[in-house]
Amino acid sequence: MTAAETITTTPAYQPAATGRAGLFIVLEGISGSGKSTLARLLATRLRGRHFHTVPAPVSDLQPYINASARPLPQLAFYLAGVLHASDLARDALRDGLAIADRYLNSVIANHAAVHALANDSVAAVIAPFTSYLTVPDLTIYLHTSPHELARRMRAKPDQTRSDHDLLTDPGLLQRLQDRYDQIAAADPTARHLHTTGRSPAELADLMTVMLPAVAVPA
Repeated sequence: MTAAETITTTPAYQPAATGRAGLFIVLEGISGSGKSTLARLLATRLRGRHFHTVPAPVSDLQPYINASARPLPQLAFYLAGVLHASDLARDALRDGLAIADRYLNSVIANHAAVHALANDSVAAVIAPFTSYLTVPDLTIYLHTSPHELARRMRAKPDQTRSDHDLLTDPGLLQRLQDRYDQIAAADPTARHLHTTGRSPAELADLMTVMLPAVAVPA
């Protein structure tokens, strides 16, 4: 029996059975593209719940994991974060919308870019676990000019080592954008939004128009 078959046939490894009253919206993009700000704004406008992947407080371990763990343990940590985020989405969807600041595709793109791997290689390691994941209804890929990304990352009060690496290594930034573009090209839920020169309110208006024709809770 394969790992995927074991997961899908073991009752203890099944996600909670819940209803689905709203949309699952995911915002993807490079650090500094505005995901966190827009996730909070959308959640307020649409009366949904938002969360970050990897969710807090597990995310407090990210600096240590990124600095100290080998690539496979790193990926296992972020996969655990996605699985937990999926549970948070499932719980939120019982009575409304769920909005994720990053999700599975961020894990694949970032891990592949940092370790100079193909997306398919990373996805193959994760594949046995994907049956557990809540599937997004809409994934919005945010695009921001390199100059604007650099300005925003330098201004971040909580700048991380990963932000620093993107600021100082143009090759890494390009690899990451390439990985995101490859994933988005094969993502049936993908929509694209350019953020440079637009305010958060303008971007939220544009994202609201993208929502599928499913009733938003009144």
